[in-house]
Amino acid sequence: MKITVIGAGHVGATAAHRIAEQQLANTVVLFDILEGVPQGKALDMYESGPVGLFDTKVYGTTDYNDTADSDIILITAGMARKPGMSREDLLMKNATIVKEVTDQVVRFSKNPIIIMVSNPLDIMTHVGYIRSKLPKERVLGMAGVLDSARFRSFIAEELNVSMRDINAFVLGGHGDSMVPVVKYTSVAGIPLTELMAQDTIEQLVDRTRKGGAEIVNYLKNGSAYYAPASSAVEMIDAIVNDRKRILPCSALLEGQYGINNVYIGAPVKLGKNGIEQILEIDLDAPELDALRKSAAIVEENCNNLASLLA
Repeated sequence: MKITVIGAGHVGATAAHRIAEQQLANTVVLFDILEGVPQGKALDMYESGPVGLFDTKVYGTTDYNDTADSDIILITAGMARKPGMSREDLLMKNATIVKEVTDQVVRFSKNPIIIMVSNPLDIMTHVGYIRSKLPKERVLGMAGVLDSARFRSFIAEELNVSMRDINAFVLGGHGDSMVPVVKYTSVAGIPLTELMAQDTIEQLVDRTRKGGAEIVNYLKNGSAYYAPASSAVEMIDAIVNDRKRILPCSALLEGQYGINNVYIGAPVKLGKNGIEQILEIDLDAPELDALRKSAAIVEENCNNLASLLA
C-alpha cells in the first residue's frame, strides 16, 4: 500500500504522520511545491518511528514522479481560510490548484482512490472527479466525518459524557449550509432529544456549522488541522482495512434525496474500493429541504467553474 499526501502544510503533514503511526501503508509520500519542506517534515516523521514503533517509510518530494502507483491520494493542497473569509471565497484560487494537482497525480497513478480535503470541500471534490476521470466511487471528500466529530465533541462537552458513546450524522455541504441530523443523533442509543433541551441542541447545531470559522478566528493566520487530518485518516483506515464503515462523506449523488450530479455529504459505506454504497436515510421534511438547498449552493458554484474545468 502506497499513500500520497499532496500538501505538506498543517493538515497534510499531520495526516501523513498519523498514517505512518497507524501503519496504514508501507510507504507514505509527502508532496509539496516548496523545496525542502516535504523532505524535512518527512524525514522528521520517519525518525520518530523508533519511538512511535512503526516501520512505514516516509518520503518527502517536490516531484510528481515520486507519487507514481499510489493506491490512495489525499489532496490537502490549497490556500487556508483567513478570518472573515468563507469557503466560497477560496473557490477560484483553490479550484485552479486542485485542477493542476489532479491532472498531475493521475498521470502517474492510473486507478487511485482520491480523497479531497481542500476547501471549498464539495466543490473541490467535484473538480477532482471531473479532471481525474476516475469512477465516482473512487473520488470522495472528507467533510461529514469532520463535521460530525465536531458535533459529537460539543455534545460530549455539554452533557459531560464520553465521546465514544455519541453517534451523530452531519450531512450536506461542508460549510454554513451543512445539515446536522438530530433525529439520528444519540448518546449510548438514547435519542439526544431526551437528554437535552431543544434550544441547547439548536445552539450546538449552530456552533457545529461555524466550527471551522471559530478556530480560524482564534488562530488568525491559519485554520483547523488536527481534526480534519484525523477525519481523513479515519476514512483511509476504512478503505485500507476494508472495514465497510458507514461514514458521512462527500459523494456524487445521482438521484438520492432528489439530488442529481452533485457532490454533497451523505452516509456512505467505505471499503477497499472506495464508496461501495450510498445510504438514503429517512429525513424529515425540513432536513431534506435543507440538504437540497445545500446541494443547490454547491451546484451553482460548480457551474461557475465550467470554463475552468473544460
